[in-house]
Amino acid sequence: MTSTTVPEFQHRTVLLDEAVDALALEGARADGVYVDGTFGRGGHSRLILSKLGANARLIAFDKDLQAIATAEQIDDPRFTIVHDSFATMTASLAERGVDKVDGILLDLGISSPQVDDAARGFSFRNDGPLDMRMDTTRGMSAAAWLATETEQTLEKVIKEYGEERFAFQIAKAIVARRAVEPISTTRQLAGIVAGAVKTREKGKDPATRTFQAIRIFINKELEDLEVGLNQAYASLAPGGIIAIISFHSLEDRMVKRFFASKANVEQPDRRLPIRAVDLPQPELKLLFKMKPSDAEVDANPRSRSAVMRVARRLPIPVEAQ
Repeated sequence: MTSTTVPEFQHRTVLLDEAVDALALEGARADGVYVDGTFGRGGHSRLILSKLGANARLIAFDKDLQAIATAEQIDDPRFTIVHDSFATMTASLAERGVDKVDGILLDLGISSPQVDDAARGFSFRNDGPLDMRMDTTRGMSAAAWLATETEQTLEKVIKEYGEERFAFQIAKAIVARRAVEPISTTRQLAGIVAGAVKTREKGKDPATRTFQAIRIFINKELEDLEVGLNQAYASLAPGGIIAIISFHSLEDRMVKRFFASKANVEQPDRRLPIRAVDLPQPELKLLFKMKPSDAEVDANPRSRSAVMRVARRLPIPVEAQ
């Protein structure tokens, strides 16, 4: 793989100590196998490596070539970086001789360097090409999608992925503008949205929800999360811990429901003659939910919407084996 030059943009890892502490990397667990499903700029991975034993392994994933370039600078035989989505976890681990892991961390947020680099097209504050792809080697750019998609689908994506109540007006304005000129820059799109949104949320740019929606759609973030949750669970050894940091309600709702589906098992009618050992057993134990402290939010306002949920996979009862 050819390395990519990494621009100098500062990144603060959200819930850095809290997320790594949640993996409980003490005692025998320090020599386990772990997954950082979203390497980003490596804050979590580096801290995990500092706590792991000599025989441990850490396998990280990322779709972003700049993240891969950063990861390739880590000279540690315990560390492996995979240029792909964590949704490929099962197959990617198997290729590396790993069946089960002792802990998984997913930080679902977009990194600050991605937002701050105007050339990536994620930000409505800095003008740049309207790309928005995490992996610029694959898929369709936001500009190409906006140029060809139907008004009905544009509305659906902006409404569902951005939870934007003015989705109809925004989609209509996009279609009207593209009939006159190509929509190729972030500032163009932000201006179209600003003209279509009738009222503004206090302290929030009117383009926030639309940019979020298009980014999620272009990068198939929710599809990856749905597949990734199932693959992460399948890869987690009994006693293994999974910690997931979400940054918007769509992601957090999916994580919450998935954890609940494994932790809250529907029980049959108590009047039925079923032995306790034969009753359905929960597969996950919900450990805790956490948000950034006031001090972290003050130091890094981008952390304000973060929510971390942590769960442990329960052992299979001896009688059920």
